[in-house]
Amino acid sequence: MKENIFLYLVGTAGSGKSTLTGKLKEWLSLRGLDAIAVNLDPGAEKLSYTPDIDIRNWISLKEIMNEYDLGPNGAQIVCADMIALNAEQIKREIETFKTDYVLIDTPGQIELFVFREAGKHLFSFLNPKRSMVAYLIDPALTKTASGFITQLLLSVTTKFRLGSPLINVLSKYDILEENNIRDIEKWSNLDDRLYETLISEDPSVSRELSEQIFILLRYFGEKISLMPVSSNTLLGMEDIYTALQMSFKGGEDTLSD
Repeated sequence: MKENIFLYLVGTAGSGKSTLTGKLKEWLSLRGLDAIAVNLDPGAEKLSYTPDIDIRNWISLKEIMNEYDLGPNGAQIVCADMIALNAEQIKREIETFKTDYVLIDTPGQIELFVFREAGKHLFSFLNPKRSMVAYLIDPALTKTASGFITQLLLSVTTKFRLGSPLINVLSKYDILEENNIRDIEKWSNLDDRLYETLISEDPSVSRELSEQIFILLRYFGEKISLMPVSSNTLLGMEDIYTALQMSFKGGEDTLSD
């Protein structure tokens, strides 16, 4: 079996995980690199790509709702825990492919994968030593300094929970306006400019909490590097590939000539 590299795409609902999964697989394939896409969202009604491995073949959200008389949210939790029960089957399916990269499209609600033990179990069960997380930062949630800080907190928490190398992907970069890009670039340094913007926001519990999170991130010396990515223009695909190469292949470029 090939020693594949696993890339988990994680982020809040609507951050573009599924679209990026499909586009990144397409980008790799066009360059002569084998990649498979794994859908881990049993509640996905429509995907922008055709998954090579699909959790919906074993777990159905609608069936869980009917069987246990649950609403969508409760059924999602049951489904998330059931994914762990299918870990062996998922691993066997992956091993049937001779592939370079395994792109794992995680559930739409981040808490179902990152904060529940089932997600951590699956991550540890597959190939944690050759796994990386791409945390997708949705620009719609970073228009304010406090929103930006919240996204960074989720990213750092994901890294802590899964214990994996992590890259921060600023998704949907092509829809950002110039002033938003300037703000995000300025804030990503986690310097006094971000703090000054934070304290200039209207007083609220959210703002006060964001100030404390900022201080915490600075205290631990957390370095934030944002990777602009667009599934429409394919901006950043090569950067994701390079990050994987640097982490697992010592920077060796395996692109076909």
